[in-house]
Amino acid sequence: MSKVAVPSVTQCLALMERYEMLDNIRAHSLTVARVTEAILTGMAESKIVAGIRLPNPELVVAGALLHDIAKTMCLGSACDHAQKGHDICRELGYSAIGEIVREHVRLKDFSTERYAQGIFFAQEIVYYADKRVRHDSIVSLEERMTYIIERYGNNDQQRYQLIHENFQRCRTLENHLFTCLSFSSDELAAQVSATAWPLR
Repeated sequence: MSKVAVPSVTQCLALMERYEMLDNIRAHSLTVARVTEAILTGMAESKIVAGIRLPNPELVVAGALLHDIAKTMCLGSACDHAQKGHDICRELGYSAIGEIVREHVRLKDFSTERYAQGIFFAQEIVYYADKRVRHDSIVSLEERMTYIIERYGNNDQQRYQLIHENFQRCRTLENHLFTCLSFSSDELAAQVSATAWPLR
């Protein structure tokens, strides 16, 4: 089985420069990466659920750093930044990162049965972390959903419904995820502050 190609944190930061990521998008991505790091650290230390299966931490962190790699170039256009980011990562030889980037807005494989067993994939950790960060601040899912509706809802009831459904899935994921952690979702910001920086 061939080793999955994963860029280092230094390489991810260089790619942010290469693709001219705006400062605010970079700050958001760095915070999302810190959230994933806190969650992974908590899962690794948790004794609550036996048999938790952690995704590759380097893969998760790199996926978090690069999840919005195409957002700057897609601003003001009909470009799907998640799909465009997926394509960029694949072209760079990071196909596993590409899958994370493609699913950071909406998950393709949502499995409450798997979550109940303590099994979470890299893209689910990044998807959740992204939903907890507004700009570069850690917020609740409710606050983030309100922002998404205001920013991207376009007064479209069908779009509102899709956003609500997506966040309902994310709440379900959150409930399962935090049964594997010794801290609550309300304590996430404090955990992030306590997590060592810089990342690996």
